[in-house]
Amino acid sequence: MSDSTAEERVAVVLDIFPNGRSDGRHGSRPMAYALDVRDFTLKEVVFEETPEVGMDDELVVEPPGDEIRGVYPVEYEDISGSAQSELEYIVEELVEAKEDRFVAFYNDAQPITLRLHQLNLLPGIGKKLRNTILDERKRKPFESFEDLEERVKGLHDPVGVLVERILEEVREDDLKYKTFVGRDEDA
Repeated sequence: MSDSTAEERVAVVLDIFPNGRSDGRHGSRPMAYALDVRDFTLKEVVFEETPEVGMDDELVVEPPGDEIRGVYPVEYEDISGSAQSELEYIVEELVEAKEDRFVAFYNDAQPITLRLHQLNLLPGIGKKLRNTILDERKRKPFESFEDLEERVKGLHDPVGVLVERILEEVREDDLKYKTFVGRDEDA
């Protein structure tokens, strides 16, 4: 997965419809569902002509090129079943490709309220595991996912935990706390 600049937004194609949507929403214009690589938001991309992109390809969506007619936010329940299926794999690829960014989350996560910590938003991380992570990062910041697994007993899949949380945030529009989706992080 490539980097994008502050001026440029890149999304990964989850599903493509060369002949447009069956509901005719954008006429018969070719369109695709895509996932923004920086803030994990879902996009509906409408093209002027059939694009030379396929599933899993990266696409510059901001600023849109001449081949793009429009880019629109879309909710999880509105994307195709194929795009929903592809989403988990793409999120996992992005987390692994941006290991420094996500290891930094484990190093920098802060309390949200007096009783809730950002680490507790991750599936399977309760008080004991959270405290172990906090103690270990005080000793020395984590350097990699492998370092996390070795130093934090009980955290067997730090990538999987992040992927699960990101997917939850993408799927559930009304979550009270969102840590990854809709946050414009520098990737």
